[in-house]
Amino acid sequence: MIRDITIGQYYDCNSPIHKMDPRTKILWTLFYMMALFMIEGMVSYIAIIILTAVIIKVSNIPLKFMLRGLKPIMVLIIFTALLNLFMTPGEEVLFSKGIFTVTKEGVFLATKMAVRIILLIIGTSILTLTTTPTVLTGGLEVLLSPLKKIGVPVSVFVMMISIALRFIPTLLDETDKIIKAQTSRGADFEHGNPLKRIRAMVPILVPLFVSAFRRADELAVAMECRCYNSEGERTSYRRFCFGRYDLYALIYFVFTSAILIALKVVW
Repeated sequence: MIRDITIGQYYDCNSPIHKMDPRTKILWTLFYMMALFMIEGMVSYIAIIILTAVIIKVSNIPLKFMLRGLKPIMVLIIFTALLNLFMTPGEEVLFSKGIFTVTKEGVFLATKMAVRIILLIIGTSILTLTTTPTVLTGGLEVLLSPLKKIGVPVSVFVMMISIALRFIPTLLDETDKIIKAQTSRGADFEHGNPLKRIRAMVPILVPLFVSAFRRADELAVAMECRCYNSEGERTSYRRFCFGRYDLYALIYFVFTSAILIALKVVW
């Protein structure tokens, strides 16, 4: 299960999306997230599914690899769908027994929320899978640079994001090692009732927290030895510039917006 988490990972391959400016991909991701929560109707969802499939195809990332990232949150998706299925009132009742009532509106809302979460995870994963953490934080710092004029510590904020993205794969690998070590000592994480499984997580969480604090202390010492100063003016050897792939993305953005707006107006 730990190996299935794709958040913070970078999939190295040659594709137009990998070559795009990080600022374009960040803005595209924000638009994608807003579009998911604004669209209504089955036709609009089918349209955004097709548009997402096109982006995945262009990114040259295997669909199987992206779907693997849904396994850790499958419980959340199922729980959300069931909650909307049984808790949504409606006029047309499809099934009723005891306290459980399923309506036509509940089925539609449950399906919509499940599809929305799946598309949200897949769409946002494309950003991290096609952009290295260093380039991603660099583009984010450029986008947020106007906030420096009102006293917002953008450099500190971006540094925090960069460190968090950098250590996600590290902590996942550390968790996997701890699980294997505890399993070899006779620990059982797959059998028993939910309470027993939660208790079995204690031998994992304690050494994981100890390891995380140790790594954080080592990182702080390393940054101090390199005279890192959060208040100083930072420079970067990277110079981002918009290319032809970013122009194609802009055209695709306008085309997508026109389709979604038309579908929302018509349907």
